[in-house]
Amino acid sequence: MILENKLNITNQVELNKAEEKISKQKAKQFFDTGDIDKAEVGTFAGLAFIHRYLFEDIYDFAGKIREVNIAKGNFRFAPLMYLQQSLEHIDKMQQGNFDQIIEKYVEMNIAHPFREGNGRATRIWLDLILKQEIKQVIDWNQVDKEDYLSAMERSVVKDIEIKALLKEALTDQINNRTLFMKGIDVSYYYEGYSQFKTEEL
Repeated sequence: MILENKLNITNQVELNKAEEKISKQKAKQFFDTGDIDKAEVGTFAGLAFIHRYLFEDIYDFAGKIREVNIAKGNFRFAPLMYLQQSLEHIDKMQQGNFDQIIEKYVEMNIAHPFREGNGRATRIWLDLILKQEIKQVIDWNQVDKEDYLSAMERSVVKDIEIKALLKEALTDQINNRTLFMKGIDVSYYYEGYSQFKTEEL
């Protein structure tokens, strides 16, 4: 099923290509204009702001809580009836150190509040929390795709693996533009999008 979109594209391959190009342009703009500093750190409102920023030119649902239940493989994300409650709980979770931040990130991944684009928006959200709280961010280039995806899958039960993986990739280059742009490319690559380089758009 092809998601309804503002571009009136009815072909999945075309939609993927347009979505990648437009939202990567928006991610670049997000950093370069300083709009990234307007996102509330560590709250659902902040995540919704990021999601809306990336996807508002493509989808009506950008930044809005999903209205359907969704699953990936055998895993069902938070059921609709508990989603609001779950997001309120995540807002209250502590984020004072690395472990707490990753625990919060894992919970937000389980909530998966949007219809599409959760992973990409939430990784930016995660880096903003890390940047504010521990003055570090993740160098996503150091995080292997398969390792990351399997650790995230298992994080629902045990988060020790994702913590170890991401801790290894921490850097104090928190305002490095090149690192951010490459990070966006890697984040999209995790989701199967790799036709455009953010830096070149």
